[in-house]
Amino acid sequence: MAEPAQKIDMQANDVDIPAGGVWLRGDLDVSDQAQGVVLFAHGSGSSRLSPRNQFVARTIREAGVATLLFDLLTKDEETIDIQTAQLRFDIGFLAKRLIDATEWIHRELPGLRVGYFGSSTGGGAALVAAAVVGESIGAVVLRGGRPDLAGSALPKVKSPTLLIVGGLDYPVIKMNEEALAKLRCEKELKIVPGATHLFEEPGTLEQVAMLAADCFREYLKPAYVTSE
Repeated sequence: MAEPAQKIDMQANDVDIPAGGVWLRGDLDVSDQAQGVVLFAHGSGSSRLSPRNQFVARTIREAGVATLLFDLLTKDEETIDIQTAQLRFDIGFLAKRLIDATEWIHRELPGLRVGYFGSSTGGGAALVAAAVVGESIGAVVLRGGRPDLAGSALPKVKSPTLLIVGGLDYPVIKMNEEALAKLRCEKELKIVPGATHLFEEPGTLEQVAMLAADCFREYLKPAYVTSE
């Protein structure tokens, strides 16, 4: 029997998201004025508690967009993954989890457009999910992402996509440049000068957060329609 929909009437909510027979823990922050909602796909070995993604999420909310940070793995799966490191690189598996979360959001908040924010390997999963879900995903933003892991899904992505990479993250810059050439959607690559992969240098994560917030504020407007 399907679980009853949860009534969302507070600014911050601890939620449980059904996904393929398991429940994923999430933190949903939404206000009555929100014009869209961004789902976060964290990188390998991370969780919804990632301080970097938490920081970016706060900036996005300040721009009037709701956020959902959630764990892509259950506690049991995390325990297995710590030993094997297999699930964190199973992009198809992670993308399916993101799609399940998207379907849940569509049921809970049907009036809001959805965007994806992916980090590291989560970036690959976000692009694969966007290719499957289609034009209902308003925008995709990657921070130090691995779009190369999306493989054959790249030309199928229809959502406007922003790739953000640190200027000193040379291997990932190359991966993103190659992926950018394969994308057929509205797309852009932004290089943050002086930043390494984790954007730990002063002011660099702030730049990521502002770029992401500006992108979602523009493309998650209810009336926004992608150009042909």
